[in-house]
Amino acid sequence: MALSSKLGIAEVADQLKGKRVLMRVDFNVPIKGEKVTDATRIKATIPTIEFAFKHGAKSVILMSHCGRPDGQKNPKYTLKPVVPILSELLKKEVTFVPDCVGPEVEAVTKDPAEGSVILLENLRFYLEEEGKGVDAEGKAVKADKEAVKK
Repeated sequence: MALSSKLGIAEVADQLKGKRVLMRVDFNVPIKGEKVTDATRIKATIPTIEFAFKHGAKSVILMSHCGRPDGQKNPKYTLKPVVPILSELLKKEVTFVPDCVGPEVEAVTKDPAEGSVILLENLRFYLEEEGKGVDAEGKAVKADKEAVKK
C-alpha cells in the first residue's frame, strides 16, 4: 500500500470520540545508559497525540521501535527511558507496558482510563516486526510466516 493511500489522523478526527487510538510513532531515539540524549522525535509526536485527545479520544496507545535488537529482547533498546520525557511533555502520566503483545498488553489496553497514554515496549523485540533477525548464537533467522499473519 502506498503511503499516499493511507489516511492521516485529521481524516478520521470525527471518528475518535470515545475510542482507544493505537498510534505508531517514531521513538527511535538515541539512548545512553537509561537516558534519552535527544528528544526531538518524542517532541514531534506531541501535537498528534494532543490532536487525538482534542477530538475526543478516550486513550492513546503508542507503539514504536528503537534501534536494531534483531528480534530479541535487549534492555539496551527498551523504550522505558522515553516515559519521563513523554510524561513531562504531555503533562500527564504515561503508563509503560514492558511488552508489545500478549495477555498483559491486552489487559492494560482493553479498557484504559479516560485520557490515558500507554507506551508499549519496543516492537523490534519480535522477529515479526521486520521479518528477520538473529538467534541467540548470532545466526540469521526469518520470522515464521504464520506468526506474522497473527
